[in-house]
Amino acid sequence: MASLAWLACLLWHSLLASAATVTYDFNITWVTANPDGQFDRPSIGINGQWPIPTIHVNLGDQLVVNVLNALGNESTSLHFHGIYMRNAVHMDGPVSVTQCPIPPGERFTYNFTIEQPGTYWYHSHIHGQYPDGLRGPLIVHDPKSPFKDMYDEELVLTLSDWYHDQMHGLLHWFMSKANPTGAEPVPNSALLNETQNLNVDLEPGKTYLFRTVNMGAFAGQYLWFEGHNMTILEIDGVYTHPTEASMIYLSSAQRCSFLITAKKDTSANFPFVASMDTDLFDKLPEGLNWNVSGWLVYDKAKPLPAPAMLYDPFEPFDDMGLVPWDNQTLLGEPDQTISLDVIMDNLGDGANYAFFNNITYQAAVVPTLYTALSAGELATNPAVYGTYTNSFVLHKDQVIDIVVNNLDPGKHPFHLHGHHFQVIWRSEDEAGTFADSNVTAADFAPIPMKRDTVVVHPNGNMVLRFKSDNPGIWLFHCHIEWHVQSGLIATFVESPSTCSAPSPCLPTIVLTLVGEANRLDDDVPVAATMYNGGEVKAYPAEQDKASDANSDAKSASYPKDELGCSWATPSLQSEHALPGPCAAERDGWLSHWV
Repeated sequence: MASLAWLACLLWHSLLASAATVTYDFNITWVTANPDGQFDRPSIGINGQWPIPTIHVNLGDQLVVNVLNALGNESTSLHFHGIYMRNAVHMDGPVSVTQCPIPPGERFTYNFTIEQPGTYWYHSHIHGQYPDGLRGPLIVHDPKSPFKDMYDEELVLTLSDWYHDQMHGLLHWFMSKANPTGAEPVPNSALLNETQNLNVDLEPGKTYLFRTVNMGAFAGQYLWFEGHNMTILEIDGVYTHPTEASMIYLSSAQRCSFLITAKKDTSANFPFVASMDTDLFDKLPEGLNWNVSGWLVYDKAKPLPAPAMLYDPFEPFDDMGLVPWDNQTLLGEPDQTISLDVIMDNLGDGANYAFFNNITYQAAVVPTLYTALSAGELATNPAVYGTYTNSFVLHKDQVIDIVVNNLDPGKHPFHLHGHHFQVIWRSEDEAGTFADSNVTAADFAPIPMKRDTVVVHPNGNMVLRFKSDNPGIWLFHCHIEWHVQSGLIATFVESPSTCSAPSPCLPTIVLTLVGEANRLDDDVPVAATMYNGGEVKAYPAEQDKASDANSDAKSASYPKDELGCSWATPSLQSEHALPGPCAAERDGWLSHWV
């Protein structure tokens, strides 16, 4: 046992020794884009360019992303989809959950360690913003990948959908009583690498690893390559045993890495096609082309043939058949089961909403993480987070089952932040609820497929199993962006009792400095304001922040851009609570964003 511990320690220190700090400086701005050649529109770019950069890091690296929000008229944030954010939940990115928004003109630094290999992506996580362009791949290279000798070169391939109208106007219509059926806006186009008519140059006989991401807002997409098969090696950052497929399906937010071996014969080029899943659309607009084509190019002098026509029903590879490379067996019986019924319906205002268990999500005024950090013994009570955050408290190191009953005739891709899960059961279409399916443990795969985003079938059900071994605040939500905005979200508050200083959820320095600000005068009730990227200031109770310029307020330095929040308090005896937005909510403070 001692020798094993010594070996693990040696390997860890070896990893640290080879790790680098990789820094990206992102100036988020408006640019003009026209990826389908039909319509110029404002889009969200980075450093004056769109598509935005692909982030490349190696396993074990420290990733630092310095963000300046130069949009002028919109706040923003970044979420690094699929990254666990272990010991760094405050870097996860969803606004009102782990951080406040980054206001126009302000900065925020994301800083975390990369502990997972594979194919990921990053996107904004506020007000349905990312379909306006703020979405890009995040690739984590693994020098010790078990497949590193199976290919010669890596390529990144993104699938996405594109709207000619901006999200603000589309969301206003979608969430209005003018759209009582909840018909989602249909994309105008499908894109490959944020363009159309994509050429991918191949060298004869070489094998390529395609890292493929669906970054779309709505449409799942079928993908196939004429004359070539795929060998799947990874889904959603989980290595799999190599598996052959002729067609795959990727919902919004899913990823798949696969091998394609180029032919030795260069006499012809071959088309490949991504086709939007039109079953998701309430209607097909006249003139819509739901396909987008690219070509595997062997000889640029040769013609680019039109793809052969395929007709429904498509028969993509069933991801339930994939076996994780680590052969992790089925986790044991659950300690906690969370059942979520998916319903789409209207409320009294006539607009359409999405519900888990008859609750449609409403963002907390104070980010849920801050409540967990300051609620003390109340942190294990879901009620302190607010009814409409749909919060479930998970205890440490337990086996959790999520039972999803889809009471809706549409498909839904569900994503869990902070974890991969085992997909231990998924029904076919129209199977009804899990309780009515007569399923037993004998029906579960002994080595279940694992990923972080999975599709539940229309009027069907599924069971996801994972271990609560990553303290933090993690969303579970549909990754159709229209359904995120209409409320199809639950909040998992995992091991909140561990979220205190020193905390695995937040750097100790943050809590220490904020605490020091509140201890400036133990005998005087204070009002305190934490400015985004500024200082924590304590005032006598009868003062407020408007009198800042003339006050004798005492100040404590605060790490710039660590949280991106503003909050204010009328009064509080300093010894009663740690000053912070969550304590503010609990004690009746007024919280707000700049």
